[in-house]
Amino acid sequence: MFESLKHIDTAFRHIRLFSLLVVLGVCLLSGFLCYRSLRMAADAQERVYILAHGKVLEAMAGERKQNIAVEAKDHIKMFHHHFFTLSPDESQIKQSVAKALYLADGSAKKAYDNLGEQSYYQQLVAANMDQTIEMDSIRLDIESYPYRFTYYGKQRIVRTTSILVRKLVTQGALREVQRSENNPHGFLIEGWETISNTNLSQYKR
Repeated sequence: MFESLKHIDTAFRHIRLFSLLVVLGVCLLSGFLCYRSLRMAADAQERVYILAHGKVLEAMAGERKQNIAVEAKDHIKMFHHHFFTLSPDESQIKQSVAKALYLADGSAKKAYDNLGEQSYYQQLVAANMDQTIEMDSIRLDIESYPYRFTYYGKQRIVRTTSILVRKLVTQGALREVQRSENNPHGFLIEGWETISNTNLSQYKR
């Protein structure tokens, strides 16, 4: 009888040890799964998906400071592209300049109004001229805020009988603002002005 009780006690101990090992294993597995889930969620938050030309592209998110120079230069480039790429069409001119004005403060609106008062846009339409801009370089100082910049580019004005190429140099400063659909980089150009706009060459078509 005592021998039987010893067997029962030993079996109970074995079962208890086995149960403890099972519970411990389940706890460890649950902890590992929770850890992996949190890591996967964190990795997913760092992924950015971009829709470009109907294709979904994956990019990695980073701190703004890591890409500030790249974003700032692209903001400046796009502003000048919208402001100076013009066709002999009043609606196109208004749409293009409107996109540029979202990227700058009242200094750009003032420049637009001055050109309008000089009948510049009316002359483009009347003479069937179109104008494009090609960026040469951008000098950007990100060591001090707001970020000062100087833009160097060439205007190409296509007329009925000739093509005029002009050198364009502008300057201003960049202030950080909230990103939006109309201002995806989250910058605003301030104190923008043209400091040089001279003829480089002119040739017949």
